[in-house]
Amino acid sequence: RPNDFSSSKKEHRKDRLEKQKPDCPFCEGDEDKTPPEICAYRSGDSEPNTPGWWIRTVPNRFPALGIEGRSERRRVEDFYRMMDGIGAHEVIIETPQHCATIGTMSDEQAGEVVLMYLDRFLDLKKDDRFEVITCFRNRGERAGASLLHPHSQLIATPMVPGQLRQRLEMAFRYYDDHGDCVFCEMMKKEMQDGARVVLENEEFVVFE
Repeated sequence: RPNDFSSSKKEHRKDRLEKQKPDCPFCEGDEDKTPPEICAYRSGDSEPNTPGWWIRTVPNRFPALGIEGRSERRRVEDFYRMMDGIGAHEVIIETPQHCATIGTMSDEQAGEVVLMYLDRFLDLKKDDRFEVITCFRNRGERAGASLLHPHSQLIATPMVPGQLRQRLEMAFRYYDDHGDCVFCEMMKKEMQDGARVVLENEEFVVFE
């Protein structure tokens, strides 16, 4: 951001735990401060873009990519190629509470945040212009988040980023060499060793 390059010493703001912040567009009651919602989990008697929700997805007000355009690549000056900056850029507001975090949410609320990821993924997957759908989450000014209110972002892009493409190519190479999925083998190894396993149940294993 432009103000990150200020010559004067910058004081980083303190994270304030408040139930609601008057100037926060993600707080309940301020739905008119965001673009119209794409999807929301809300009580049955509430109307879209009004209070009564517990998770809400809206378009990013300053999107990196736009939904309109074509994914075809076109030649420029007989060598270079270009394409429209198409894609989707959405914000998932994870809770009406300004002061919450994933760590303080109930298991049910945190689980429904993941279900919203899935709902948006399945919906955007229908658009054959998109090659990759990525969720990411920043918290705090130093992580690049301009708003403290708990939220995630989702971006759908018309091309595969180089880092992800390289990871997939390495996985294909491992399969060609060994006949096995590198991620499956890594998971088996980590589960046998146990040193880096954080959580394990019938459906998931988490290690770092």
